[in-house]
Amino acid sequence: MSTVQKESTAALFEDLSPSRVAPRRFAGTVDNLPARFLWLGDVVLIFAAFLCAYTWGPTLQKLVMPGGALARWLMAVGVPLSQGTATSVPVFGKMLGVASVAGLACLVSIDLLGGYRPLLGQSRTRVLLSATLGPLSGLGATTVILFGLRILDISRLFLFTFVALQVMSLTAWRMGLRAYKLRRSLAGHYARGVLLVGKACHIRELAAQFSRRVPPHAYHVVGGLPIPNDHDDPADPSGREPLPVQVLGVVGCLGDILIRRPIDDVVVVQPNQESSWLGQVIQECDYFRATLRIVPEAVLAAGLSDLRAERESDAMGLPALVLAPSRGDDQPQFLKRLLDVSLSAVSLVVLAPVFAVIAAAIKITTPQLPVLYRWRVVGHKGREFVGYKFTTMQADADARKSELDHLNEMRGPVFKIKKDPRTTRLGRILRKYSLNELPQLWSVLRGDMSLVGPRPAFPHELSRYEYWHKRKLSVKPGITCLWQVRGRNDITDFDDWVRLDLQYIDNWSLWLDVKILIWTVGAIFRGTGS
Repeated sequence: MSTVQKESTAALFEDLSPSRVAPRRFAGTVDNLPARFLWLGDVVLIFAAFLCAYTWGPTLQKLVMPGGALARWLMAVGVPLSQGTATSVPVFGKMLGVASVAGLACLVSIDLLGGYRPLLGQSRTRVLLSATLGPLSGLGATTVILFGLRILDISRLFLFTFVALQVMSLTAWRMGLRAYKLRRSLAGHYARGVLLVGKACHIRELAAQFSRRVPPHAYHVVGGLPIPNDHDDPADPSGREPLPVQVLGVVGCLGDILIRRPIDDVVVVQPNQESSWLGQVIQECDYFRATLRIVPEAVLAAGLSDLRAERESDAMGLPALVLAPSRGDDQPQFLKRLLDVSLSAVSLVVLAPVFAVIAAAIKITTPQLPVLYRWRVVGHKGREFVGYKFTTMQADADARKSELDHLNEMRGPVFKIKKDPRTTRLGRILRKYSLNELPQLWSVLRGDMSLVGPRPAFPHELSRYEYWHKRKLSVKPGITCLWQVRGRNDITDFDDWVRLDLQYIDNWSLWLDVKILIWTVGAIFRGTGS
């Protein structure tokens, strides 16, 4: 590849830099906090600052007025003080109105200063300036309004205290969040897996650019897929040299690779000649919800000095360089994760006595069995994890599975028997009311699972999945989903089960999650588990 081509490739890689592009989705924890979340946190802190300033106002006023402890100390060091009298604190409603004006002006100023941009894209200076100048702008706007309306009974001490508390709380809130997100980012928690597709020479150059220009904590190259017959092309002798990345297969295996490997982005270099395989790549990325970046070979060879690829669709609705999943937006995914964390954390605390009772009952009735069953499964994009359930089966349950195949009531790769002879007496009760699923709340809190989502797959089941079944692993697995609340014991065909999972994926919304959770509570009390 020529020097001009390399420079053009480097220019394209500027769009992959974390300082320019905030990752679109998260795994486990959100990498990019939505602006609405930051705004809501600011509103809460501003209101808290008002309550503190209003509550402490009379006490602070007594300290600074003549005769107060602070006033005596200031006079002792030679600071002259006025001999005025203490001003009474106005009624709560009037002070709240003043604080509302100041708070609104503060929020607008923070927005204008860029304080609601992604935190990891803001410098410490910008964070400090927005957290300081925002409250000061609110103070200025309030002072102008009070002076214009000739309202003179508002305590200046209250206003200054209110502003000081805002500055301290907003600074601590934003700097703390930024430090936390930065630490997790540098540790690689938000790194997105990348698959390179194209000619061997292009994969080699892209891999080199990733190594030189893209931090590994932002994007991690999982492997490459050389295009068909590329290694046999005499016009490309470099194609017969070993690639610097792991070759995961051929383009025809892309769908399976997207499910079995933690891949978030697919970067394709489209050759100038015929490329019929590209249509399949686009279809696979669309079906399995992977972001696709198409880099025409002609663009690499053009040596562009001014033009840059647009990241979003143009006004005609035609796709530009990047094709991203429509349901990968930060805000709804962040709210889903926030719902998962809050409900699972509260549930683990509230249900702690229930956990203790179930654990004691298991050890009393079956002392030879462990309390928890280690559930080794495959989740989002092939990520394997270990979950936990309360033990409901005998110790040799897995070994006896083959001898009970003839009793399997589910058509397809899964194994399900309503009255499973391997289940313990206590286990039947736990499974009837889905109490054995409660330890999975820990997996939700950790980020391996969600409260609502398709059931994760056992590794041996995944090997028997049909192509269209695998799409259920394109989202994070969950404890409950449509299958659990719509005929869990009546569905005997795995295909019907998967159709419900795909229906959930295609129609997902936060409100749908809430409804499924409500329906699940009803199903638990009806004892429809098995």
